[in-house]
Amino acid sequence: MTTPDEKDPLVEQTRLRRAREEEYRKQGGHSIASRLVQIGVLGWIIVTPTLLGIFIGRWLDRLFETGIFWTGPLLIAGVCLGGWSAWKWMNNS
Repeated sequence: MTTPDEKDPLVEQTRLRRAREEEYRKQGGHSIASRLVQIGVLGWIIVTPTLLGIFIGRWLDRLFETGIFWTGPLLIAGVCLGGWSAWKWMNNS
């Protein structure tokens, strides 16, 4: 038999947070090196799609001789994709 609290997302998130805190207390904090690695990975997660958007946009603009018609939107799409990927990665870590 399930109680209403078992399906409540707030209760589930509270249990998850408590489990993470207990695990943190058992293992201790992350080292400075691991934090620097996280920062580096986060940077590349954002920069890579942005640069790909620029390069593909410039290639399309040269191919079709359209100025920056493709570069601008693909730059914005790359930044959005990188930001979304970084957000997802940080929330799953």
